Amino acid sequence: MPVLDVEKDLDQQTMTVTAEFAADVARVWALYADPRRLERHWGPPGWPATFVRHELVPGARSHYFMTGPDGERAHGMWIVREVDEPRSFTVDDAFADDSGEPDPAMGFTRMHAEFEPAGERTRVRFVSTFESVEQLQKMLDMGMEEGLKQAMGQIDALLAEQQPATA
Repeated sequence: MPVLDVEKDLDQQTMTVTAEFAADVARVWALYADPRRLERHWGPPGWPATFVRHELVPGARSHYFMTGPDGERAHGMWIVREVDEPRSFTVDDAFADDSGEPDPAMGFTRMHAEFEPAGERTRVRFVSTFESVEQLQKMLDMGMEEGLKQAMGQIDALLAEQQPATA
């Protein structure tokens, strides 16, 4: 399992997930920048993601949905705030309606992702900052931590499929 650590800080209203992958930063970054690659790992197993739109540039909005085993759909959206390719990006993340508009009842989460070399590998750190302790607890109760672990657990297989050709 590539997830090394999950830290929840109720005082700071954050959850930090640290993972490490057997690929260079450019290859791992591409898994988040390219919507067809992103949808192969964004949802946990059994809940594949489909990105209706996605562009990792400041000001862009992404809209996606995850489809459950019984065909139900859970929509989400991002507002891209900052991008420093291939080192980091920051998005506001929210549940959404079918058209990709944020669900105000659920609020936003600010997600900051950092990618850094770790020898021949890449270490990725996601810091999610919640609007309140109650929102953080609600997301944890809904299975956010386990879902992220499962989703990130699919990345090694994707990277293995996309191994660069050797001479």
